[in-house]
Amino acid sequence: MDRKAGTIFLVFLLAALLVLSGCTEKEGTGEQDENREFQDSEGDENVNIRDIRVFSDAFEPKGIIPKKYTCNGENVNPSLGFEGIPEEAKSLVLIMDDPDAPMGTFTHWVIWDIEPVAGIEEDSIPGVEGMNDFRKIGYGGPCPPSGTHRYFFRVYALDKKLEIKAGAGRKDVENAMIGHILAEGELVGKYGKA
Repeated sequence: MDRKAGTIFLVFLLAALLVLSGCTEKEGTGEQDENREFQDSEGDENVNIRDIRVFSDAFEPKGIIPKKYTCNGENVNPSLGFEGIPEEAKSLVLIMDDPDAPMGTFTHWVIWDIEPVAGIEEDSIPGVEGMNDFRKIGYGGPCPPSGTHRYFFRVYALDKKLEIKAGAGRKDVENAMIGHILAEGELVGKYGKA
């Protein structure tokens, strides 16, 4: 009886391990999945999020960001264009970050309550700006300590204005966005010090 019970226990243990390993493989491993976790905390509210195409006339997708837009240049934001913003959108949020920073993802720009337009201009403040990880309000361009880093410009179309006070942090903005995202998109650029 003990031997039979032990065999049944081992069978159940193996089955449980197989189920767990299958679940682990299905979890997202891309950058997009990591950075969308704040949206998923409300369940399935954001299942129908549409896509926004984000582009720039300053650099190609996954291309090199010109020095002008970095801490080694004029340190101004590049122009960005958007396609696919839903007609019902009331505002846009833009978050720029560097997931390759030595201490973890580094936020370079958080800006919200942007009018739902087709783009933003170079060296502009199209909305309300928050605190970046340089501990400054506004845009802080790419400034990697070494190597080449990736910089994500993420745009979110919302069904409302956030009306958060200037200087708020990224987490405050992300929390306010939960359940209100209609569409999103991203543009990735690279920069490394010569």
